[in-house]
Amino acid sequence: MNYKEKRPWGTFENLLDTDYCKVKQIVIEPGQAPSYQYHFKRSEVWTLVQGEGELKLDDEITKVKAGDVIQVPVEVKHQIKNTGEEKLIFIEVQLGEYFGEDDIVRLEDNYGRV
Repeated sequence: MNYKEKRPWGTFENLLDTDYCKVKQIVIEPGQAPSYQYHFKRSEVWTLVQGEGELKLDDEITKVKAGDVIQVPVEVKHQIKNTGEEKLIFIEVQLGEYFGEDDIVRLEDNYGRV
């Protein structure tokens, strides 16, 4: 059974959770963004499937849209913001040695979670 969790910026749903990877569907509401963060124990690959936004990777900002694939290596700071009028949806594949939510180091956050 998939696990879905509400966040201030939208939702995430675990689609696959194994000892070798975790796969999530991330949904970001218009105008919202998860925290600017990094991880010590995992890398991520994001495939955007709906919407558009701004990606910040190690302080460099680029525009992204459905169809883009983004590599987020271990310890690289990252954030994506929904700049469109529809939900921004992407599939996140986590690879590494640990996939717990406590491997998030937040640097900036619009919701007071730093």
